[in-house]
Amino acid sequence: MAEDLKRTGLYDLHVAQGAKMVPFAGWDMPVQYPQGVLGEHLHTREAAGLFDVSHMGQVRIVPKDGDMASAALALESLIAADVLSLPEGRQRYGLFTDDEGGILDDLMFANRGDHYLLVVNAARADHDIPHLQSLDAVQVEPITDRGLLALQGPKAVAVLQQVLPGVEAMKFMDVATFDWDGAGLWVSRSGYTGEDGFEISVPQDKLAGFAQALLDQPEVMPIGLAARDSLRLEAGMPLYGHDLTEETTLVEAALTWSIGKARRQGGAREGGFPGAAHVLDQIAQGSIATRRVGLRPEGRAPIREGVAIFDAETGGTQIGTVCSGGFGPSVGGPVAMAYLPADLSSDAQVWAELRGKRMPVRLAAMPFISPSYKR
Repeated sequence: MAEDLKRTGLYDLHVAQGAKMVPFAGWDMPVQYPQGVLGEHLHTREAAGLFDVSHMGQVRIVPKDGDMASAALALESLIAADVLSLPEGRQRYGLFTDDEGGILDDLMFANRGDHYLLVVNAARADHDIPHLQSLDAVQVEPITDRGLLALQGPKAVAVLQQVLPGVEAMKFMDVATFDWDGAGLWVSRSGYTGEDGFEISVPQDKLAGFAQALLDQPEVMPIGLAARDSLRLEAGMPLYGHDLTEETTLVEAALTWSIGKARRQGGAREGGFPGAAHVLDQIAQGSIATRRVGLRPEGRAPIREGVAIFDAETGGTQIGTVCSGGFGPSVGGPVAMAYLPADLSSDAQVWAELRGKRMPVRLAAMPFISPSYKR
């Protein structure tokens, strides 16, 4: 029931903007605004889109002994990534894994000097926080007094530097603190759209005012969850619960790059994360049966999550299932992801069965668009 849903600090602003609100991961969230999903998507690719991502979990990880190396090594016991080498002022992507190497969640982690700031998926926060609290060496502090915004698009930097001078000097995956109206805003140059942009953690009492200050600029449009999904899909970015699950490893998910050399076989801190033996063996042996791939259906009919993929136009065998799919407004056609046999060629043709009819689909490289990160 709607009254049981949590609301972000921008609920009233969303309603005032005419948003259609829907339940999402226990939150009452804007799925789209009057301008529509297509308009929101294209505006983000051409100018700047503002997303309320306050439903995401923000967590401070503080070393009990004051030594960031202690916290890094503790996190590395749960995360298949190189945390220790991350310098202050930088952020990385990582994955929580289980004892079989399955993916429990994906996250961003930033070194903020005296603590790590983790951002985890809204739907997994209730799992991830107790998971982190199993670590003896750190204090786990869920952040409940801040919201989170994302400003994405080619004009995001021009917009944000009007409000937070100095952000233009940040590079992709930099993190820094900027003062606004007497409050410290935690800014990272990152996002989930394939565009240049920023994610901004804002104290709750400043959240609506800061969001309005951005929306007051003509380049900025509010963007809902639906366009956020089509933007990340075009960017080839996986969504937990759809493209990443406990049934898939990071190797199968085509995220091997996220581990880092130090955690791989022969590395300075080889393994040490849950399921490491299985994951590192998959990397060494290339022994995966399926992998996450991009798909480009012929024609304009989207193939969505759950659509079966076959190896022949008639008869044949089902070889996989679409995990994410839809129409890519910037691509100008449908795009999708699926787990398919790893031995398929990079441009193999397969068939998607849609309403009893099979349609040709070709494997395609991801991302489907050219990212514009500030390197």
